[in-house]
Amino acid sequence: MHLLSYRTGGSDTPRLGARTGDRVADLAALATAAGAELPGDLAALIRAGEPALATARALLAAAPAGASLPLAEVTLCAPLRPGKVVGVGLNYVEHVAESHRSLDTGRELPDRPVLFGKPATAVTGPGQPILHNADLTKQLDWECELAVVIGRTARRVTEAEALRHVFGYSIVNDVSARDQRRSGQWFFSKGQDSYCPFGPVVVTTDEIPDPQNLDLSLKVNGVTKQDSNTRHMLFGVARLIADISSGMTLEPGDVIATGSPSGVGAGLVPPQFLQPGDLVEATVERIGTLANPVVDARGHEARGHDARGHEARTGGARLDDEGADA
Repeated sequence: MHLLSYRTGGSDTPRLGARTGDRVADLAALATAAGAELPGDLAALIRAGEPALATARALLAAAPAGASLPLAEVTLCAPLRPGKVVGVGLNYVEHVAESHRSLDTGRELPDRPVLFGKPATAVTGPGQPILHNADLTKQLDWECELAVVIGRTARRVTEAEALRHVFGYSIVNDVSARDQRRSGQWFFSKGQDSYCPFGPVVVTTDEIPDPQNLDLSLKVNGVTKQDSNTRHMLFGVARLIADISSGMTLEPGDVIATGSPSGVGAGLVPPQFLQPGDLVEATVERIGTLANPVVDARGHEARGHDARGHEARTGGARLDDEGADA
């Protein structure tokens, strides 16, 4: 299934939906109509495990014609607010090389995954603004990444069993203020508000049995900056889960941002960085496109918006035709 969170009208409460073609089915409404029990949001659905997911599948399969909304009439939100986002740095060979040239990181390929954290407050949804604060950064950068959504508690799991702990896959844009690294530490550089666009959907593992053969790309203002495939990861999804869970419990709803291919702004000649007015579109095969505008944070906050800003309608997200049906 292609699961998402959305709002309609003036509602402030996200609802759990499933995308079918160009429409969105309200899973909670379907459950109520059928007299079934189903959690009302995606995080709770993940925590409820396989029985809840099976109920959602059955409700969607039995949904009557017309029991859904046009995708263009809903406002997509971040699919969920993760308990934690574990970022992975330097996970593609060419990105290691460009980072050494432009960001003064090591020349050698890492022998273990390079990990960092992004706080939940950095998470924002499709169409929501990436905040550019010129008082804090002149080097706001992009990174398109496959996101892994954990479905079962993973503690010291082996690589062979790791993928059984995955609920599904999505997209993260690992936005980074390159000039805000502090003594080599990335937390503030990568953890500011709006620096973790996430979505537009979570695609369950039955739709993506092999996460290591997905095209991923990123455009800024329609110009392609990144273009690669997840087969080029130094450490694949299973290895990442095994490594992280060796000392850190991964819980249902946690997200792993699996690293960026080459083509980040800092690595271009000359370097290019995001500016207010830019549109960033991160695409992963079989998931869709996560699109976010860049806005001036100072003007945005002066108009009374909170850090997450307004969600845009589905103009802020595109969903692949391939594998589009749940």
